[in-house]
Amino acid sequence: MMISPESYYDEYLKGKSKEQIMSAIHGLKQEVGRLKNIIENPHNGQEPSLRPSEETRIHWSREYLDRAKLAYAEAGGTYTMSKSEEKAAEFDSNITFISKITLSIGGFFGGFCGYVVELSDELRAYTKLWVDEEPLVLLDEDDKPFIISTFVAALADLHICEWRRSYSTMRFGYMVCDGTQWDLEIEFNNGHTPVKYNGDNSYPYNFDKLTMLFGIENTEEDVDEQI
Repeated sequence: MMISPESYYDEYLKGKSKEQIMSAIHGLKQEVGRLKNIIENPHNGQEPSLRPSEETRIHWSREYLDRAKLAYAEAGGTYTMSKSEEKAAEFDSNITFISKITLSIGGFFGGFCGYVVELSDELRAYTKLWVDEEPLVLLDEDDKPFIISTFVAALADLHICEWRRSYSTMRFGYMVCDGTQWDLEIEFNNGHTPVKYNGDNSYPYNFDKLTMLFGIENTEEDVDEQI
């Protein structure tokens, strides 16, 4: 069972020096990266699963990290963001200006399908195969249709700003021919440069939650059992 951020503070940070708190911050960041690597490894799942899950531990490690940064400031420190944190903060500051999101997923033999969400005056979602479009009704966890604000909030919870720009099995020491490829493009209406991500038989740790957000069913069959 994970403890609350305040309990984490009381047990591990209270009364510590700035240097000790910074050491805890570095440890939490490394732990988040380690847990992501476990999930993203295509061989993940061959070992007995742990409880709480890696995703649950990532969530709470983020909560502890936020509390540790606050404790660092309370101890008189000035936290300096890393380049990756600066990029994440910059993305988050522009998330309400997202105008269009396109997820293309498929393979050489099965073809590709595009899932598009447009956010202008109202949310419009559809699948696109070549020039043909088919409307989509996207539902939240309560089976209520998304509106722009709730969709953006759900998107923010995915922390896409922390994703690698490209995913490949080569990262884990092997290559897969054919299989499933995907591309994600996020466009903005404030002049911000579009943000793009892609993968070849390899996925971010929470890619299944993205496909659920797009209303893609049977994820394990349509995308890959590695997700």
